[in-house]
Amino acid sequence: MAMALERVLITGAAGGIGRRLRRLLRGVYPALRLSDKVRPDDLAADEDFVAADLGDLAAVEAALAGVDGIVHLGGMSVENDWETILQANIIGTRNLFEAARRQGVARVVFASSNHAMGFYPRRRRVGTAALVRPDSRYGVSKAFGEALGALYADKHGLRVLCIRIGNVDDRPVDRRRLAIWLHPDDLVQLVRIGLEHPALHYEVVYGASDNERSWWDNGAAFRLGYRPQWRAEDYRDQALAAERGRPPDPVGDAMQGGPFASAEFSGDIERL
Repeated sequence: MAMALERVLITGAAGGIGRRLRRLLRGVYPALRLSDKVRPDDLAADEDFVAADLGDLAAVEAALAGVDGIVHLGGMSVENDWETILQANIIGTRNLFEAARRQGVARVVFASSNHAMGFYPRRRRVGTAALVRPDSRYGVSKAFGEALGALYADKHGLRVLCIRIGNVDDRPVDRRRLAIWLHPDDLVQLVRIGLEHPALHYEVVYGASDNERSWWDNGAAFRLGYRPQWRAEDYRDQALAAERGRPPDPVGDAMQGGPFASAEFSGDIERL
């Protein structure tokens, strides 16, 4: 890790992952700026907060003034209707990257999602070179964000890391999460690679811990120096016990996206 940043912005700082990163990154960089639509109710006296709606380009640009790097967690974090996804995750992400370009921000870590690949079957192991197969409108918005990151890296020189986050939690809580779990400490390691790695131009990696059951080839992350410290199998018994009595989901149980894939499904499962 050769590059040092002075001020890092976390968007979506009031959300679940944002709250965790605020604690874990405190002291790592000289200054952390936090942003969200509303002020977090647990904001500390020494935390720098700037309210900004991602749909307002001018507000986003003001929040980015003087920032060296961004961890972009903001936007809609689950499936929703098209208009909500459009405003929060597509227009909002465009505004974030454009504001970063205008303000001369060096680096963006984009919180993508496993749902950009959710219609791959669980029996298939996929890497970051595979075509996107989103399982939802939310997944489509994350695939868009990855493409936008590539454009701004290639055309405008931003250094961009897209992390296809699995499930961030203290432990995996069911069978699916044994494959996609990401411990917060391992997420921090990936974020710091995105903010500090000297050779980074544009990369997509999977946000997963050391998961024996993983469906993903995370060679791109390992090449950048990622070494996950947490093992999903250490929580196997509790996770599998949570599956008992759960009703079957023919689509969700077959696809990597789980319930995101089965929601509103009207296609032919055999064709998948």
